Amino acid sequence: MEKRTMVQDGQLLAVFNSAHRVMKAESVLKAKRLPVLLIPAPRALSADCGLALRYDEEASADVMQTLTDENLLPAFICRRLAGGKYETIWNEDGSVPSNL
Repeated sequence: MEKRTMVQDGQLLAVFNSAHRVMKAESVLKAKRLPVLLIPAPRALSADCGLALRYDEEASADVMQTLTDENLLPAFICRRLAGGKYETIWNEDGSVPSNL
């Protein structure tokens, strides 16, 4: 049986500070028909609310623009790398922490 993961290599995760914000962001993004999926945050990530939005790189610009317009920016965004590691590519305070 093939082992499948919630997040594939190269996919992005937007991690939020609260369940309310991540669910509001999901609602707004889906209303604009953007391809996002609400998932449990992987254990490797520090997520206060335990949830994250998963999406592909191709949707990144539209996702960020919509979240910016709606004042719903996440705490950070990371990309899954090979081997199950995560690379932070954006942080709400402008810094980019080391890889997780």
